[in-house]
Amino acid sequence: MRQSHSSLRATVAYGAMLMGLFMAVGAAAQTAAPGGQTDNLPIPSVPEAQAEARGADGADNAPGDIVVTGSRIRRPDFESPSPVVTIGAATLQQSGTTNLTDFLTGLPALQGSSTSADNSGSGAGIGYTGLNLLNLRNLGTQRTLVLIDGRRQVATVPGTQAIDINTIPNDLVERIDILTGGESAIYGADAVSGVVNFVLKKNFEGITARAQAGISEYGDAGKRLFSVTAGKNFADGRGNIAVAYEYGDESRLESRDRKNLRGAALTGFYRNPADPEFQPGYTGGASNGIPDRIPTTDIRYNDTAREGAIDVDFDGVPDLLVNGRGQLVPFDIGTVVQPGYSTGGSGTRVADYQNDLLPDIKRHVVNAIARFEVSPALELFIEGKYANNKAFSLGQPSFDYYLLQEGDNAFLPAPLAGGDGVLVTRDNFDIGQRGESITRETIRTVVGARGDLSPHTNYELSYTFGQSNITSDYVNDVFDDRFLAAIDAVRGPDGQITCRANLDPNWLPNQPYTDRYTGAPVTFGRGECVPLNLFGDGAPSQAALDFVRANTRDRSRLRQHVVTASLAGDFGKYFELPGGPIGFALGGEYRKEESRFVPDELAAQGLTFTNALGREEGEFDVKEAFAELNVPLLRDRPFFHRLELGAAIRFSDYSTIGSTTTWKTNASWAPARDITFNGTYSKAVRAPNVGELFGGLSQTFSFITDPCDRAEIQNGTQYRAANCQALLSGLGVADPASYVDARSSNISGFSGGNPDLDAEKARTWTAGLVVQPRFIPGLSLRADWYDIKLKGAINTVTATELAQLCVDQPSLENQFCDLITRTDVDTGTADRGNITSFTVLPQNVARFQTAGLDINASYQFDTGSFGRFNLRVVANYLDKLEYFGTPGADATNSRGEAFAPKYTFNGDLTWAMGPVTLNYGLTWFDKTLRVTNLVAQSNPDTVAPEYLYLKELWQHDIYGSVDVGDSFQFYGGVNNVFGQKPELATSSYPVSSVGRYIFAGARVKFGAR
Repeated sequence: MRQSHSSLRATVAYGAMLMGLFMAVGAAAQTAAPGGQTDNLPIPSVPEAQAEARGADGADNAPGDIVVTGSRIRRPDFESPSPVVTIGAATLQQSGTTNLTDFLTGLPALQGSSTSADNSGSGAGIGYTGLNLLNLRNLGTQRTLVLIDGRRQVATVPGTQAIDINTIPNDLVERIDILTGGESAIYGADAVSGVVNFVLKKNFEGITARAQAGISEYGDAGKRLFSVTAGKNFADGRGNIAVAYEYGDESRLESRDRKNLRGAALTGFYRNPADPEFQPGYTGGASNGIPDRIPTTDIRYNDTAREGAIDVDFDGVPDLLVNGRGQLVPFDIGTVVQPGYSTGGSGTRVADYQNDLLPDIKRHVVNAIARFEVSPALELFIEGKYANNKAFSLGQPSFDYYLLQEGDNAFLPAPLAGGDGVLVTRDNFDIGQRGESITRETIRTVVGARGDLSPHTNYELSYTFGQSNITSDYVNDVFDDRFLAAIDAVRGPDGQITCRANLDPNWLPNQPYTDRYTGAPVTFGRGECVPLNLFGDGAPSQAALDFVRANTRDRSRLRQHVVTASLAGDFGKYFELPGGPIGFALGGEYRKEESRFVPDELAAQGLTFTNALGREEGEFDVKEAFAELNVPLLRDRPFFHRLELGAAIRFSDYSTIGSTTTWKTNASWAPARDITFNGTYSKAVRAPNVGELFGGLSQTFSFITDPCDRAEIQNGTQYRAANCQALLSGLGVADPASYVDARSSNISGFSGGNPDLDAEKARTWTAGLVVQPRFIPGLSLRADWYDIKLKGAINTVTATELAQLCVDQPSLENQFCDLITRTDVDTGTADRGNITSFTVLPQNVARFQTAGLDINASYQFDTGSFGRFNLRVVANYLDKLEYFGTPGADATNSRGEAFAPKYTFNGDLTWAMGPVTLNYGLTWFDKTLRVTNLVAQSNPDTVAPEYLYLKELWQHDIYGSVDVGDSFQFYGGVNNVFGQKPELATSSYPVSSVGRYIFAGARVKFGAR
């Protein structure tokens, strides 16, 4: 995308709106019914569950054993050895969000998740507009397993296993369990960083409905939600059927709707003209104490213009343009701040390329669930879901460099007519901003049977089928052949302006500086071409625009089949250990994943401005067997209130990569009922997905900041300078130390799949404790240390990262250099050394390491006449987040960078009395670096000290509700109460550009329970 000239802006674009939409993250409140009786209590996290189950007197009052996330063995949920954070339905309502991912990104473990704001405008990858994808521990969406009631759902992103959270209805969620650590032994592949399990409401009876609307303080960024659920028990309660419908609507928000992001007001960090480091002949050190980059406004691309920058001398420097009055005037290059950029002047503003901050989203989700108990040994169940999500967003327009307008071009201004013509570089805003309109339809069905074979044994058999159909419509694209024909305009025999292609059946474009032409014209016939005027913003006629515009359509289909059979129970019928009977689970699973992506026929041939996309089609299946044990060694003994050991193992046979084995061990020791020590250790795997294996080779474009540019040498490892010297010398560059890549254009390359990939492997462990002192009833505290090491990680680096990795290794003999093409001695002197092409492929070459401490605490107490209070805190200390590009490479540390703060805190306080509930929430994380750790360490004066860090997040949220009788509830709230704004030179960090967000709603229920 055009604005990726700035590395910071690219980083911030990826996290657009992420930090600003934290919706009262830890809101663990309750909604009080009249008379002080509580209703709609959130399902508590593990510490809270213990407090609720224990009661004020400390006695165990736990409900019956249930199947908890992370195990197939029934047990009390608070005895789970794995760290689990659970969010309940009331918490979601109190957050005010109608988008589950916006809420979940406020939790430390899910900060790196991708919201619809990240997938908007040019920040969205092709086909990603409007998606909401979860990312545990910043290890990637592909390593986070999302489940619904412990079962998989078909993916919504072609070639992946990623689930769009928009397909999960807000009001049907009973709770969300977030489990850290490798869970491949329990659930199979993709659970390297953990599991997010959405548990839906069941056995619903009666009717409930909810309506909510919200809007920003600026009167935009509106969100609306309506849902209705109806259910009925029958056959004396042995059967139940329920249907739920939900409609969500989120309004599009454009960058131009915020005054600090439009026109001359947009601020960015660009080279400091007072720093001699950037002056020719400078021989001082890289760090001279003078900031390399300073805040700058009114930044423009100095080689292009909306009106068309005219280069008369063919030297790559614009000389003229046609202004809004049709006059030919000199092109003002402005004050150059770095290659390709100036302040002031005639060029296109960088702000013009800022586009949508939020997409337009409309979603319909229908769920149906039914069960019937034939006998205790046989209960039949069926589930069905249909989700229809539509997302629309506009990005940047097409743009062209050095288009040749020959001397006889009919639109050429009179003073320039004749001769060799001119070159025109242009940003085609008058053709229109390119955009995506995507419809995603997902169906999911589950049928199965379950029951108790005896008091000690139960079974379940289920079949899950899912299918996602995706239609991606791209608007305001451009036919390359039509565009090149239309701009080659001449006078016809009748004196009228026409296209040369209409007159010459053998016409070919004469464009020495463009690679947009791929062959003879194929999308129009002779005589159909409409001439297009490049000289002036808005100069093209409507007929010409209609002729060159292309609306294309890609289609995708994903299918999933899962058959699972399991037997679980305990050996209590035969024997018991001092701690109780041994619990077990065993079973088998068959899963098949299919994915097909079919690009538009024209786009696939490279006949449009959009990247040429390759067809992607593939499938794999896996046969698995699994087993799990829970061994309660001791219970109610001195120093051993409870001592348990556990283990799980899974054998998998993939049709693509062969066999894998994963396993997990765990232990829990409670010397007294007030404190429990937990630990887990596991081996997890992730098999490559269809896209990584079978992705077709597609064209891609990228702005590459050359790491060998003299201004970038100091921003890499200790190997970069020597490697660049050797690399450029070998290509014939006379003075590698002074090499400058002054281009500001996209570079064409390729991306695709790699059928030789193997599975990723991870070792994870957790260690923690749960404290619930009997002398402080209602207080629960859980602290867990987690450590995840992933090797053989499948990674596809960006083009810039590819170039950096080539020269940041100990030697140039690495696989990254083989994928970068540079010009050599056979080219002109000025072009030698320039990157001209690249190929990015997924490879098993990376390693990731992350470690940290999670803290989850709650304190609930009832004061009687002064109401009930609930204080909750979810916090994280990030100790490590490292990436290793290749085996033996130095670590790239991301801790303390944007979206990976060292400390994160979510807290809220809820008060309930009678029909009234009030909640205050605070989301905070500490300051983060504006640049990467590597840049900050290797180039301390990259920016002035006062700009080195991005400010902390301080988001305050309030919520209130009132119950009117037993059937009605009215509620409302404000998020970001004090209106914190994004940091200088960012659009969405540490808080979004939405500003204060005000919401209100109502809930009604009749006979619901």
